Amino acid sequence: MASFSILFTRSAAKELERVPVKDRQRIATHIGALADNPRPGGAEKLSGDDKYRIRQRDYRILYEIVDAELVVTVVRIGNRREVYRR
Repeated sequence: MASFSILFTRSAAKELERVPVKDRQRIATHIGALADNPRPGGAEKLSGDDKYRIRQRDYRILYEIVDAELVVTVVRIGNRREVYRR
């Protein structure tokens, strides 16, 4: 199976920078694992959207998958209380 490329939206990159360092390292590890398996156990497809989410303690990582291009785009990273608000 081919490896996926990981891309970040500009806002997701800024959100990742605001996360505390110890949590940022865990989140980065989870995001890196998406290159090999973009739909890991525990990932859920969001209703009404073509996005998926994975949990990392109190944080959520929202991302989109384009299978035809082998691309995973991280859209949002944030605390579970705030990440789903627009």
